[in-house]
Amino acid sequence: MTYIDWIFLGLTLGSIIFYGIYKNRKDTNIDGYLLGNQSLPWYHVGFSLMATQASAITFLSAPGQGFTDGMRFIQFYFGLPLAMIVLSVTFIPIFHRLKVYTAYEYLENRFDARVRIFTAILFLLSRGLATGISIYAPSIILSTIFGWDITITNIIMGGIVLIYTVIGGTKAISYTHLQQMIFVTFALFFAGYLVVKMLPDDVNTFDAIQIAGKTGRMNVIDLNFNVNERYNLWSGLIGGFFLQLSYFGTDQSQVGRYLTGKSIKESRLGLIMNGFIKIPMQFGILLIGVLVFVFYLFNDAPLFYNQVEVNKIEKSPYAAEYKTLDVQNEALVTEQKNTVINLKNAFKTDNTAEIEKESKRLNEIVKDKKVLKEKVSGLIKKSNPTGDPNDVNYIFLRFIMDHLPHGFIGLLVAIIFSASMGSVASAYNSLAATSLVDVIYKTKYKPKGQALELRYSKILTIFWGIFCIVVASFAQKLGNSMIELVNILGSWFYGIILGIFIVAFYFKSIKAKPIFFAAILAQILIILIWKSEIVAFLWLNPIGVLLVLSFSWILQKLKI
Repeated sequence: MTYIDWIFLGLTLGSIIFYGIYKNRKDTNIDGYLLGNQSLPWYHVGFSLMATQASAITFLSAPGQGFTDGMRFIQFYFGLPLAMIVLSVTFIPIFHRLKVYTAYEYLENRFDARVRIFTAILFLLSRGLATGISIYAPSIILSTIFGWDITITNIIMGGIVLIYTVIGGTKAISYTHLQQMIFVTFALFFAGYLVVKMLPDDVNTFDAIQIAGKTGRMNVIDLNFNVNERYNLWSGLIGGFFLQLSYFGTDQSQVGRYLTGKSIKESRLGLIMNGFIKIPMQFGILLIGVLVFVFYLFNDAPLFYNQVEVNKIEKSPYAAEYKTLDVQNEALVTEQKNTVINLKNAFKTDNTAEIEKESKRLNEIVKDKKVLKEKVSGLIKKSNPTGDPNDVNYIFLRFIMDHLPHGFIGLLVAIIFSASMGSVASAYNSLAATSLVDVIYKTKYKPKGQALELRYSKILTIFWGIFCIVVASFAQKLGNSMIELVNILGSWFYGIILGIFIVAFYFKSIKAKPIFFAAILAQILIILIWKSEIVAFLWLNPIGVLLVLSFSWILQKLKI
C-alpha cells in the first residue's frame, strides 16, 4: 500500500468511528445505551440489519466462495424474504409491546427464569464464537499487508471496535452502520466495474459469464432434493428459512437492531427492506468472485493466494518441494491462458464442437491446479502446524492488493474494516445486553441504579470483547471458508432457540419444565447429527425445531 492508500484508509475509518461516537455522546442510561431510546427510523433499522451481517467475512470470504464454488451459495438466502415477512407479522409486535431489552425476556414471562437463562446462554455461545470469526476476518488483511502474527492483529482489530462500542453504545453502532452501507454500496459497484474493465478488451461481462458457466461457476439453482448437498433450492428455502427466522427473530445481535425502531411500522419496514435487498446484494458479491476467477483465467494466477504462508514455506525445509509445485502451476497457467482464449474465440464463432473441446480441457486444468493447491496445503501443515492451509479467504484480498489502483485499495480495505466493525460492534453490544438483562439480573449481583447498570453494560462489553478476540486467535485452525463457518456454528444452536420461541408463542399448554429438558436433549442430538454428517448443515435448523417441538410435547404428555 502507498501513502495515498493509507490516507484513504485513515480518513474513511476515522470519519465512521468519530461520527458514530459524536451522534451518541450524550447517552447516560441503559435504555439509550442498549436500545438507542427506540428512536431510529426504518431506513436506519434496515441498513443496520444489513451492516450487522455484512462483516469483513462477506467481503473477503464471499468473493472467495464465488471464485472456488460459483454462484450456488446464493440459494442459502432464498428463505430470507419469507422469514422477514413472518417476523414482521409475529415477533416484532410481541417484542415492541413488551418493551423488552432482549428477545429472551419474554421467555421468563411465558416459562420461567431457567428457560430464559438457558436460551440466553445458547445465544451467548453461538454469537461469541461467530464474532470471533468476524474479528479474524479483517485481521487477515493486517497479517497479509504487514506479515504480522495473527494474534497481534486480532487484538488490534477487536480492540479498536471495543473502544467505540463501549463509548458509544447502540446508537453509535446504528449511525456507523448507515455510513458503512453507503461506502460499501459504492465500493462494490466500483470493484465489479474494475474487474470487468481489466478483462481483455474483446471480453465483455456476458463473455465472462459464458466462460464461467462452462466451469460450473454459474450454476445458480440446483433443483435436486439432496439433504447431503449443502446448497440447493430446498436447503435454501427450508433450511435457510428456519436459520434466518431464528437469526433475525431470536439472535439478540439482530433483535437489538430492530428494537431501536421508533415504532412497529418502522421496525417492520426495516426488516422487509433487509429481506429484499440482501439477495441481490449477495448475488453481486458472489458474482464479483466469479469475475475474479475469469480474470485469473486470462492472467497469471498464484498457486496459493495467502502470501504470508507462501513466504513461510519458502523459508522452510520444504522450499524445494514448493518450488517444484510452483513451476508445475506456471506451466498449467500458460496452458490455461491459451485454452480460455480458444474458448472465447469458439464462443465468438458459435463453434459448438470447439466450445465443448476447450471447455473440457479448461476444466481439466482447473482440476489439476486444485490438486497442486491441495499439495501446498499439505506442505503448510507440515512446515507450520499453526498456519492456515485454506486460502479461499485470501483470494479477493490478493486480487485487491495486486491489481486494483492505489487509493481505491486503501478505500476498499477501509470498507472491509468498517464492515467488520459494524458486525462485531453489534455483537459486542448484544452479548453485553443479554449477559446483563438475561443472566446477571437473575442473580443477587443485579445492579441498582441507572449509573451502575450502565457501568455493568460497559464492563460486560469489555469481557465479551476479550472472549471474542481469544476465539479469533483459534479461528484459522477450524478450516472452511469463513462465511460457511459462521453459518455452520449458528446452525448448531439456531434451530433449538427458534423451537423454544415457537413453543412459547403457539403451544400454550406446554410448560417450563418440559421445554427446558426438551431443549437440552435436542441440543445434544443436533451436535451428534452434525458430527455424524448425516445431513448438510442447513438442515440442522428445521431438525432442531422439530426435535424441540416433539420432545416438549412428549414430556408434557408424560407430565415430566
